[in-house]
Amino acid sequence: MSVPIQMPPIVVAALYKFVTLNDFEALREPLHQTMLDNGVKGTLLLAKEGINGTVAGSREGIDGLLTWLTADPRLADIDHKESYCDETPFYRTKVKLKKEIVTLGVPDIDPNDTVGTYVEPENWNDIIADPEVLVIDTRNDYEVAIGSFERAIDPKTTTFREFPEYVREHYDPEKHKKVAMFCTGGIRCEKASSFMLKEGFEEVYHLKGGVLNYLEKVPEEQSLWRGECFVFDNRVTVRHDLSKGEFEQCHACRMPISAEDMQSSAYEPGISCPHCIDSLPEKTRNAARERQRQIDLAKARCEPHPLGRDTRLMKKS
Repeated sequence: MSVPIQMPPIVVAALYKFVTLNDFEALREPLHQTMLDNGVKGTLLLAKEGINGTVAGSREGIDGLLTWLTADPRLADIDHKESYCDETPFYRTKVKLKKEIVTLGVPDIDPNDTVGTYVEPENWNDIIADPEVLVIDTRNDYEVAIGSFERAIDPKTTTFREFPEYVREHYDPEKHKKVAMFCTGGIRCEKASSFMLKEGFEEVYHLKGGVLNYLEKVPEEQSLWRGECFVFDNRVTVRHDLSKGEFEQCHACRMPISAEDMQSSAYEPGISCPHCIDSLPEKTRNAARERQRQIDLAKARCEPHPLGRDTRLMKKS
């Protein structure tokens, strides 16, 4: 009886750095080619303020990409966190040019200039257990619904652009002296902490490396994290050990869906779920049906097909 060949796991690397890249446009093509040469898939964003993204590939491929990036002195200490999966979570290789690598929409917010106090994962529990500390989850509402830290406040924002208005409407620097924030990988909180300091908040803390770093460094028996963590790839969510979680994703609206959601009459793979059944126009739903048909055909032929957001569908809606 033959023994199945054990394939090495795919390395998923989330990386970012706020750093001034005046030549970011010129970096696009060589970075894209480096990803292709190393068989790395996923999306990286480049802007004058830095680099951000999540990619996946073999151990050798990710190491090759990191070697290329860190050869640039500006990116020598780029923040990067790794997890593993059995199937590629991305199907394409992209490098995009942006105005911001994480979109806050507020001018003159620069983490390279002003940023909050980094908190190592091992010290995070003490910070958020302090009753005088306001703990804010800076992620979007659908991410928070999957899991969050004890005592964390859900701003119920649908995009990061809504965060400044939320803060200005709900909190006063004179009353809220200590603020601690967190996000998935740490990048959003760097910008959020810079914004909070500019707004006059005195003590602003943020979780270094985000939730993913915390899940990696803090033993589950000591963890104050509850639930799973949403990630922006085809794994959808990860557990405390960073293995693939239990949630799937509605490819019509991108919302994470549970096993219970998939039992609903509103759920039709690739077309609708309980979150979007009443909001998608029929024209958009018909386009989603055709797209799902193409996905099914690609699967039958063992051909890759992007399962993420189809921007053409979103524009039609």
